[in-house]
Amino acid sequence: MTVSKIVRQIIDTKNSDPVVIAQLGFGSLENAKALVLSQTSARVTLKIFCPLNQQLTEAIEDKLFEQIFEESHFLPLIAIEGCQRRILNNGRLVIDFHFGPLLQQLQRIPIVSTGFIAHWLIAKNLAPELLTLDVFWQMAKLSLNTAQIELNNLAGIAINNKANTEHDLISLAKLVGLYQEHALKADDIAFLERAAMRSQQHQKQAPYPIISRDEKAIDNDLPIAIIGGGVASANLALSLAERNQKVQLFCEDSALAQAASGNRQGAIYPLLTPDNNTLSQYFQQAYLFSLQRLKTLAAQGHPIDYELCGVVHTGHDERSRKRVAKIIDSYNWQPLIAKKITAEQASEIASVKINDSGILYPLGGWVSPQDFTQAAFKQAQAISDVRLTLNTQIIDISYLDGAWYLNSQQQQFGPFSALIVANGKSLTEFEQTKYLQATGFRGQVSHAPSRAKLSKLSTVLCAHGYMTPSNNALHCLGASYVKNATHLNYCPTEQVENLNKIQHSYVDQDWVEDIDISGHSARVGVRMVTRDHAPMMGPAPDIDSILSLYQNHQLTPESRKFWQSHPAPIYPNLYILGGLGSRGLSSGPLAAEALAAQICGENLPISADFVALLNPNRMWLRKLLKGKALDTSEAN
Repeated sequence: MTVSKIVRQIIDTKNSDPVVIAQLGFGSLENAKALVLSQTSARVTLKIFCPLNQQLTEAIEDKLFEQIFEESHFLPLIAIEGCQRRILNNGRLVIDFHFGPLLQQLQRIPIVSTGFIAHWLIAKNLAPELLTLDVFWQMAKLSLNTAQIELNNLAGIAINNKANTEHDLISLAKLVGLYQEHALKADDIAFLERAAMRSQQHQKQAPYPIISRDEKAIDNDLPIAIIGGGVASANLALSLAERNQKVQLFCEDSALAQAASGNRQGAIYPLLTPDNNTLSQYFQQAYLFSLQRLKTLAAQGHPIDYELCGVVHTGHDERSRKRVAKIIDSYNWQPLIAKKITAEQASEIASVKINDSGILYPLGGWVSPQDFTQAAFKQAQAISDVRLTLNTQIIDISYLDGAWYLNSQQQQFGPFSALIVANGKSLTEFEQTKYLQATGFRGQVSHAPSRAKLSKLSTVLCAHGYMTPSNNALHCLGASYVKNATHLNYCPTEQVENLNKIQHSYVDQDWVEDIDISGHSARVGVRMVTRDHAPMMGPAPDIDSILSLYQNHQLTPESRKFWQSHPAPIYPNLYILGGLGSRGLSSGPLAAEALAAQICGENLPISADFVALLNPNRMWLRKLLKGKALDTSEAN
């Protein structure tokens, strides 16, 4: 096995400092396999950039990537644009697969601080014509000033006219400062150009700043606090633990996953749009990350009830049928993401009669959110100093001398180097978070005993409502959707409405007659929903400061430029993770992983477009960036 000298050096020296290596093209993945087998103690990230071409398609079909892991629980890679992250060895090894045009994928990587890539490798099978000057400059922008391209890789890439190709590539590498004997100096042209490119990107990111924990103003030994006890909080604790962070999680209940994450079963499937917009693209990558997290936790021995039995999505009336058809017909989806199916195929997959054609999400299914939450948190405790404080309702948070303090009715907790508010329905109950534009919706999920024809159901059904295959002899169906509900008590009317949704979706089918809700078995929770259906992830916006600035920067071309070029005000070291809505199982874990990376100053597994999509401040900033007036009554 031919392994890069750089990779071999990292393995042999057993350096404990985190390091990021990037590779253009997939090659035969010897470097990735060597890192998998090495069990290195350092946190190593390998970023592999591959164009979406026939070579990649064949490699995916041949399961070339899966072979390097030699693990049956790894999810197949899918030829869609963007980043697909694989986490191995309890976070010691991270492999990011960036699929799509090289220049575009490099340009979309957010800048957290300065450059972060320490070494560059180039696969020998990468077409030389893809290595343009623009690509080299983007590589340089993302690099440390000491970063180099390994010469052996450059020398081996040429296929035709080898000497000229090698000379041209080395010339490009020298031009951007990736092929020199010493680290760049402050007056080198390449150094100055990199700084200018980073400055330009920081300015583009200004409205939605990517802020890591300010380690200069705090004691690095202080733990990070998380308020909330659901699936997002637990996954955030795990992502932080994989970065060797100390964490203390505060939950107001007697156990984790007692609120919106407490349902017996929840469906995992992506939210797709006909034009595959930014939201749709995020959900695909998030959905795949959730599935991988789930399968990895199960393989690590955590007891999780789940079944990736697929999800069948059909309409329930003329309007919804047209919508479902438009989603599947308007875009060329990868078959493992979404596949068009006939009514006959839907019936065969579900093992019960289905009237309509629709969409199959082959990799999707259901999971017990409680099990998923418990497994993520227990794994976090197994690998780092992660503590849990139950039966503790935090009623106030405060920032003093560079640290956060939390107050309950009985006592104060702290200091903490950073604080993440991830407490679901209570997301807006603190003074610093009260303006967040997320709304609580009550949801009652009904339980029906599995019997007769209903027991044959073998996939998750999604139409007017949803229904799951049985688990522990019960099916889940629902859910109700009541804005700003006044109570969380069992509601007989909503129980009947849940049944009516299924009856309305699958008219005149005998298996529907077996659904029995007369036992009044159900569970009620509240999910926080955003208007654009994207989660909230990122620094907590300081709306009072924004409104103060708004008095002098509004409704003019100059005001638009101001908001486009100035970082939006935020609270120091305070972050938001919430607004997951009804798809939190699909969207939450990747948002948690991205937030953990941001807090720790690491490279993010999401694009700059996704950072803007998820930013908790986006509802306000979208108006300001367009020069529109704010409705200040929303902040009164």
